[in-house]
Amino acid sequence: MAKHWGDFQYEIYLNGMTGAVPRLPTDLTRLEELTERRLGPGPVGYVAGSAGDGSTARANRAALARRRIVPRMLRDVHERDLSVEVLGRSLPAPLALAPVGVLSIMHPDAEPAAARAAAAQGIPFVLSSASSTPMEEVAEAMGEAERWFQLYWPKDVEVARSFLDRARAAGFTALVVTLDTPLLSWRPRDLDQAYLPFLHGVGTANYFSDPAFRAGLAKPVHEDPNAAVMHFVGMFADPAKSWPDLAFLRENWDGPIVLKGVLHPDDARLAADAGMDGVVVSNHGGRQVAGAIAAADALPGVAAAVGDRLTVLFDSGVRTGDDVFKALALGARAVLLGRPYVYGLGLDGQAGVEHVIRCLLAELDLTLALSGHATPAAIGPADLTDITP
Repeated sequence: MAKHWGDFQYEIYLNGMTGAVPRLPTDLTRLEELTERRLGPGPVGYVAGSAGDGSTARANRAALARRRIVPRMLRDVHERDLSVEVLGRSLPAPLALAPVGVLSIMHPDAEPAAARAAAAQGIPFVLSSASSTPMEEVAEAMGEAERWFQLYWPKDVEVARSFLDRARAAGFTALVVTLDTPLLSWRPRDLDQAYLPFLHGVGTANYFSDPAFRAGLAKPVHEDPNAAVMHFVGMFADPAKSWPDLAFLRENWDGPIVLKGVLHPDDARLAADAGMDGVVVSNHGGRQVAGAIAAADALPGVAAAVGDRLTVLFDSGVRTGDDVFKALALGARAVLLGRPYVYGLGLDGQAGVEHVIRCLLAELDLTLALSGHATPAAIGPADLTDITP
């Protein structure tokens, strides 16, 4: 019998018999406000902030809110199974933790704590290139659990090759290549605080521990940390990359490759033509292009264009179990969850991340059942209505 994630509610109620209540809210939309109150403005702004005036982040939420679920009755949902196959791997639920860099600004246990939480719940953890912890340490924290590596594709080809070699050796099975950050966007919350963690050597652990990166330094990192930071800044992203460059990735990575940040159906088709395995329909949570299309509005077009050729994943704006339901109905195979788990980490470390995962999947399980469905594959566009005025 498959695990019923929704049973988490009974665990909470039974714990209440002894006077215990959850340490964090079970309405995950409340976590941002709590984090704003408890953590410093620099770290909070870096995670919660968006490009420009925040219009794309708001559009992400509005696009999900605009779609409403149409429940069906008297369908047998006694036995439910949230498991899905993604990129050739069997997952217990259609969820992974999205790559988010510099997690040490939120909690000292940083990426290993989030990775352990994902491993404990059986869902993949996607490690950012810009993590505060070297990839090998994160892999060690996860044991044999499913892990994917996100690449910010650097200018230095030897550093890129070294990252891929290290990730493969550390047991990362899929490569998630972020395309939407060839430059940092205009982010007023960070600019107003003059806050960029990388300039303080935070979020550079994979680079500073990399032999190809260190080979480009005149002195060891510890002897001239500022020079190391500037070397990192100079190679971090590459606005000159174009579609033919994907051949390099295919030659240097033998597992699945997923392109993150795809919003246009034609770009999704180009990804398929280039031999990629999947795309993440994402606008980086609204952090890169102010005024951009909401990710949920882009999802149906991308799914229609390449859903039969590529694994279509989704992120940007997901906060609740019903958001996940809607993304699946619009054509995603699974969802990457970002900010909510980072808030959970900031508020309560590994336990906070596990709380977020369990709440989200309990709500998804119950939403699925109460809408008349026993599996994620059973839902589609017909299960939603669009309330656009």
